[in-house]
Amino acid sequence: MKLHNFFRSSASYRVRIALNLKGLGYEYRAVHLRRGGGEQFSPAFLELNPHALVPVLEDGPHLLTQSLAILEYLEETHPERPLLPATRIERARVRAIALSIACDVHPLNNLRVLEYLGKLGLGQEVRSEWYRHWVEAGLRALETELGRSAATGRFCHGDTPGFADCCLVPQLFNARRFGCDLSPYAKLLAIDANCNALPEFQAAAPDAQPDAESP
Repeated sequence: MKLHNFFRSSASYRVRIALNLKGLGYEYRAVHLRRGGGEQFSPAFLELNPHALVPVLEDGPHLLTQSLAILEYLEETHPERPLLPATRIERARVRAIALSIACDVHPLNNLRVLEYLGKLGLGQEVRSEWYRHWVEAGLRALETELGRSAATGRFCHGDTPGFADCCLVPQLFNARRFGCDLSPYAKLLAIDANCNALPEFQAAAPDAQPDAESP
């Protein structure tokens, strides 16, 4: 397998965690989202993904896009180290947590949105405030949701890391980059710490990637 990704991309980070939790090796292909106007817009990359977004996973002749679709694919093709729990209702809960991050929080504050806000004339501080507003709104809801559920354990669901944790950890990483105050989210921070104590998460971290850059 080959993973076309960017070290700091939240969506790429999710897939790296999942591949590591599954124990799957892959070839790392770096796509720099800023260099030269963005390598994701190059003709070669657009052949892989016309949407000009990372990650793209190559598995033999197959090209897969969209991080959560890739996680579902990995779950179906390599079920022996499951990222999803056993029952339908549990799987629905885990997917809902993951989707709340990947669909409700992340799209409002990813790179292309922030850059477009700049094109509209909004300065860096206003864009950062936009980022913090939407991230903190999502994290508040997640803190409440996970804190009141008996299904939450050391991780988002129970005591085994999985699908939802693959989404939570990258979102918290980026929240720290943008100066979000995470102190109100004790449950999320505890889960994040439990995840980042594991070698699979450590190996997936942005600063551990071959294309990592200094802040």
